[in-house]
Formats: sequence, C-alpha cells, structure tokens
Amino acid sequence: MPELPEVEVVRAGLEPAVTGAVVRAVTVLDERALTRHPGSGPHFEAVLTGRTLRAAARRGKFLWLPLSPGEHSLGDEALVAHLGMSGQILLRSPGAPAERHERVRLDIEHPDHGELAVVFADQRTFGSLAIAAMVATADAAPGGRGAFEPSIPSQVAHIARDPLDPAFDDRRFRETLATRRSAIKRVLLDQSVISGVGNIYADESLWAARIHPEALASDLPTRAVTRLLNEVGVVLEKALAEGGTSFDAQYVNVNGQAGYFAHSLNAYGRTGQPCPRCGRPIVRVSFMNRSSHYCPHCQRPRAR
Repeated sequence: MPELPEVEVVRAGLEPAVTGAVVRAVTVLDERALTRHPGSGPHFEAVLTGRTLRAAARRGKFLWLPLSPGEHSLGDEALVAHLGMSGQILLRSPGAPAERHERVRLDIEHPDHGELAVVFADQRTFGSLAIAAMVATADAAPGGRGAFEPSIPSQVAHIARDPLDPAFDDRRFRETLATRRSAIKRVLLDQSVISGVGNIYADESLWAARIHPEALASDLPTRAVTRLLNEVGVVLEKALAEGGTSFDAQYVNVNGQAGYFAHSLNAYGRTGQPCPRCGRPIVRVSFMNRSSHYCPHCQRPRAR
C-alpha cells in the first residue's frame, strides 16, 4: 500500500498542474471508485463539473483538492482521494487513450498549462474518490501539506497529523505513547496517533532507531522516543527524495515513473540478508496479518 512518501510525490506532482484549473468534464467509468462518495456516478460528475481546483493538499495517506463553490455545493468542499492498495493518479494529455484499470477521468483546463486529463486508475479497486465537506481543524492550523486554510475534509478529520507536517505535535505524540500498552510498531501504524507511516517505513524507522517492533510503547524511555521520532522523519524525507518505494509498476508518480527507495532499504524485505549495521541476518516475523523485519542483535526487546 502506498505510504506517505508515495502519496506526497503524487501531491507534489499534481499541485502545479491542478491549482487554478477548471474541471471541464468528468467521466466515471467504474462506480466502485466512488465507495466513499455520498452519491452516484452521475451525481459525482454533476457536482464536480465546472468547479475550480484551488490546491493539492495531503494529510497522511489522504489527498484532497479544495474546490471553489459550485451550483450544487452546500459549503466548502474538496475532492478527496485515497489510493488504497494500487490506486494511481496520472496526468495525461487531453484525449489520451484510456489507461489500463482507468476508473475516473477529469478533463481540466489550466490558465497556464492549458488542457490536461487527470486519470484515476486502480487495479484492485480499493482506492476511492469522493466529494466531502470541509470542517475546521482541531488545532486551528492548516489541514496538511499543501493546505493554506485551517480546514480539512470531514472524511479525513480522524487522521492524525504526520511527522512531516509543520503542525505535528511532538509532545502530544510522546504523551500518547506513554499511555499505550501496545507494541510500538502497532502504534506507529495507528493513523489516529501518527499518520502516513505504513509497514515499510515503520520497519525502517524502528531499525534506524534500534527499537524492537514488539517493544511496549509505554515502556520506551524519552530518549528512545526522541530518537524514533527523528528517524521516522529522516526515513520519510529520504524516501520522498527518492520518489517513494516501488516494488512493481503500481506505485508511480503522476507521470507514471517509479520511485527508487527500495534500493535503500535496511530491514524491510531483506529476510536472511546481513544487517547493514552489524552483519547479522535480518529476520521476518508475522505481525498483524503482515510481516515485521528487524535485526535481533541491534533491536533488543528493551530499548535504551
């Protein structure tokens, strides 16, 4: 599943192309892409056509494009996107042939870039698009990366801020960990505590911080939590600089290009290979219907 770096790469690619663009036409080819939208395909097409896309914003793994007021709108709204397991948002030339697994297409017109097509493709159909109302943020800060207003789509309001968000509250994160008698990796994957971190970057951050994935969050000393927060930020920033992690053709940016962070992984997917730090084998264990990858020597059950 795409995690924060992969989604941020898509947001950054969309931002200059869609900000200020008018939606001239909307074509829903598969209504399974609208599972979170409170209406039908024709309703989605009607409420979106003619609206201006005002920005490209993100919190955690959710993207949204704030919309200008429309004939059918009841207030501030946004086009919300979640990529699910295999979703892609691609920029194409107007009239370009349909993409494989294309579900929805927006034909837009930008004052500087002219006509473009924004294509939502999704092989496994777990991703979604929806029009959602905007609500005020709990902390009065902008909703997320790329957002300028203290508002967020109602469908994203339950998602915590992510570590690359300037408004992320380190102190609150430490206080939350102190109350959690759960494995630290489970907490890192809880999007209501810290967003954008999935299985890959949880493993990489814990390896970098020398923390065992099953260590209890509440037992971690302050210095270990500080180290972990720092490493989460470093790992995410590095992955973002390399375009995210691509293991197959599904994880691409808006131009269909893959990321290269897979070449920089230290723990995830390296079962049996030597730990880059100590040379002992990386192990893989089952975790929440997934897998954890770590070094038993470097990542002891009791963090220091």
